[in-house]
Amino acid sequence: MAPAPPPAASFSPAEVQRRLAAGACWVRLGVRLYDLTDFARHHPGGEQLLRARAGQDISADLDGPPHKHSDNARRWLEQYYVGELRGDPQDPPEKEAATSTETQKTDPALEPRFTVVDWDKDLVDWKKPLLWQVGHLGEKYDEWVHQPVTRPIRLFQSDLIEALSKTVWYSVPIIWLPLMLYLSWSYYQTLARGNVRLFTSFTTEYSVAVPESVFPGLFMLGVFLWSLIEYLIHRFLFHMKPPSDSYYLIMLHFVMHGQHHKSPFDGSRLVFPPVPASLVIAFFYVTLRLILPEAVGGTLFAGGLLGYVLYDMTHYYLHFGSPHKGSYLYNMKAHHVKHHFAHQKSGFGISTKLWDHFFHTLIPEEPHPKTQ
Repeated sequence: MAPAPPPAASFSPAEVQRRLAAGACWVRLGVRLYDLTDFARHHPGGEQLLRARAGQDISADLDGPPHKHSDNARRWLEQYYVGELRGDPQDPPEKEAATSTETQKTDPALEPRFTVVDWDKDLVDWKKPLLWQVGHLGEKYDEWVHQPVTRPIRLFQSDLIEALSKTVWYSVPIIWLPLMLYLSWSYYQTLARGNVRLFTSFTTEYSVAVPESVFPGLFMLGVFLWSLIEYLIHRFLFHMKPPSDSYYLIMLHFVMHGQHHKSPFDGSRLVFPPVPASLVIAFFYVTLRLILPEAVGGTLFAGGLLGYVLYDMTHYYLHFGSPHKGSYLYNMKAHHVKHHFAHQKSGFGISTKLWDHFFHTLIPEEPHPKTQ
């Protein structure tokens, strides 16, 4: 017979209250307790909304209205399970702890970190690099990769290659904004000389002069075109469903985007690492140089490069930022979190919903409760 699982830790209302008084954010489902302290700032509804429910039963909040949480959100919650509440769950913890909450603090070393997610029985071995394992999942891969977890991912055995596969968020503006500024100034100077013409490869008689006054328009067109490229890459490349019998296509999908859906709060994998990014950026630059005059293609490229930087910074903020309720970024954050946890086949825009509107891939709005 298999050994019985260890008994769940149990906490009295007074013990729970001491942790709340120390700044922890514990909630419960019936008698099941969850420590959401680390997750609070990532909550799509805002940290304050979650902290306002600290110590409370959130069963009604999960079921809605106004928002019914998805199965993935419920599985995500289970990763923060810490134990059971002793006594009557209807009794507020404050009653038993009123005399001790001001003097007792929680020792972080004694904080339990239990979870019902059994990593040893998962489809992959989390103690080893994942990239070479996911291809063996076959038809189970698509379901597995869209069940998010809250732990970092290691892709490669090699420390060097692993380091190149992740980065800090601020590497993006540090590396690419200076290049964007240099290219913008350089190509503006080229346009200012007045010798740039379109269609010279087809005809000299009907070629069109490109004056320096078009620079702002070309630059902003590059920014706009990036928003379309962002959408198309996310929808058709990142969200392709690899064939279940293709080991290497599953690996390719996981290294491109599947890893992000599996661990959406791994901060080292939220923006594009500089080394692989440089290959993609070079491809776009060379393509534009081949089909357009240097200054025209270069100006479009500079605008697109700014669009990319804004996209990656927005993406990071949507995961780790706390925008004000009702703001544009608040709505985009809610939109993106729904994409991760409930609607992986829609909601592909990161910095804008424009192309989701245009291609009819908007995430459906949830009905608002009727007021009496």
